[in-house]
Amino acid sequence: MRREVLTWSDVDKLIDYLAPQIHGRFDSMVIITRGGIIPGGMLAEALNITYILTASVRFPADFPGLQSPQQAKYAIPDFIQFPDDSLLDGRRVLVVDDVWTTGRNSVTVANRIDAAGGNPETCVLHYKPASSLYPGYTPTYYAAVTDAYIIYPWELDRGPEVLGVWN
Repeated sequence: MRREVLTWSDVDKLIDYLAPQIHGRFDSMVIITRGGIIPGGMLAEALNITYILTASVRFPADFPGLQSPQQAKYAIPDFIQFPDDSLLDGRRVLVVDDVWTTGRNSVTVANRIDAAGGNPETCVLHYKPASSLYPGYTPTYYAAVTDAYIIYPWELDRGPEVLGVWN
């Protein structure tokens, strides 16, 4: 698989491209951890969204055992962290992650927000339609379409050895 390493400048350009697409005022943002933390923060600042919540989801299909796309698509998620329904009810919510590969995280979080009475719209930096488990369903907002394995600047190795702390 082709790899693409992004710089902070690349991410700034993606945010600058994405922000004007997002229309209207959002009452809140739900950032999907871990990948959505940095783009979510950048978008929250750009869009002046101050009500920020987080969601953390894990799927049993991410572990050995469930292999087929059907099993992966319908696997019951484990919500490690999720906002209380009362914080979502009646709100227009922007759901942010870094990349939509299979789409499971964004779709699952958006569906749970919808079930809580919120009005979710999904947003990612990169959309990978070829690997999505939801053909014909796309993120509401996305900055780029790709088939590459994206490495964001916050994912680069920044351990003590690299930073020169342990010589």
